Amino acid sequence: MSDAIIVLNAGSSSIKFSVFSVEGRALELVCRGQAEGLYTEARFTAKDLSGTVMDDTRWPEGESLGHDGALDHLVEFLGKHTSELKPLAIGHRVVHGGTEFTHPELLNAGVVKHLETLVPLAPLHQPHNLSPIRLLFERTPDLPQVACFDTAFHAEQPELAQWFALPRHYTDEGIRRYGFHGLSYEYIASVLPDHDRSAADGHAVVMHLGNGASMCAMNAGHSVASTMGFTAVEGLPMGTRCGSMDPGVVLYLIEQKGMTLREVERLIYKESGMLGLSGLSSDMRVLQESDDPAAAFAIEYYVYRIGRELGSMAAALGGLDSIVFTAGIGENAAAIRASVCQNAAWLGVELDAAANASGKPGLISTPESEVSVWVIPTNEELMIARHTLNLVAK
Repeated sequence: MSDAIIVLNAGSSSIKFSVFSVEGRALELVCRGQAEGLYTEARFTAKDLSGTVMDDTRWPEGESLGHDGALDHLVEFLGKHTSELKPLAIGHRVVHGGTEFTHPELLNAGVVKHLETLVPLAPLHQPHNLSPIRLLFERTPDLPQVACFDTAFHAEQPELAQWFALPRHYTDEGIRRYGFHGLSYEYIASVLPDHDRSAADGHAVVMHLGNGASMCAMNAGHSVASTMGFTAVEGLPMGTRCGSMDPGVVLYLIEQKGMTLREVERLIYKESGMLGLSGLSSDMRVLQESDDPAAAFAIEYYVYRIGRELGSMAAALGGLDSIVFTAGIGENAAAIRASVCQNAAWLGVELDAAANASGKPGLISTPESEVSVWVIPTNEELMIARHTLNLVAK
């Protein structure tokens, strides 16, 4: 029987999971899947390494499976399909580690209690990240659990990059720029040397472009600046999040439009971004296939904001050696990459159109380009599994 690391990424209505077998210090993906629609129309799906469907279970519409039921089904699935594997530990993605948790942490009741105090800093994510941790403590108290934080990779940024121009006591209370998508950026930093040593040792801007989107400026693999700040709503426009916006707009909406705090929260997190601009969809694939002028405008705005942030990231680095596209849009939307690179020609970017259109990961800039451009798939789950194995091995 081999050991296994299980990785969980819990959201408000879903739990994504991956199972990795452990051979010495090596990790190999066995299967992955998710339970989604936990409180509306629940569905559990799982596939093995080859993509073969191992489970596809649906519950009647309106039947609430919940996080408890999803974990029960996951445990049943693992017992049936991975009986030859013995769980060594469970690794969790936790969005916010605050200023205290800047490295992966072995969980106990005290750590979880402290993480609960960070809920106000990530109210739409943190509660759901912590929910399965508590449930698993009740059901499998002897199984080690490890938290890996999306904010940790950015913790070493210079103070200048972390502070807001507010009275100092607010910074001391935790109101600062944290940055997110850190597990994705950490993974890219770990594999970039395998692709281009000079890019890894130099000034790189990594673009994590998905339904949630951000950019990170890296100097020799270390975070120098990021587009997301205090929350995961700042920076680029996203699927439903507005991105950077004058805070005076929020005051106006409350004072002049009579909106409540919850209504403003829903607006900037759930009703804006690509969905708000297009009035059509938050899905970039739908927008690219649409003939609606509003969809075209949303895409143009998205590319424009990436270009502006790229200039800011290059300035923070004092130069630019490479660009890396990753995540759902970054890895799959060749037209978006082409537009971004066209707008970045002033930085010395020259795209290889054929390589970009091939759909294959790797180098997509020409040999003459002053800035190398890469498409590198991210793997946050593997990063969490590595951290979990390293911590429990100690």
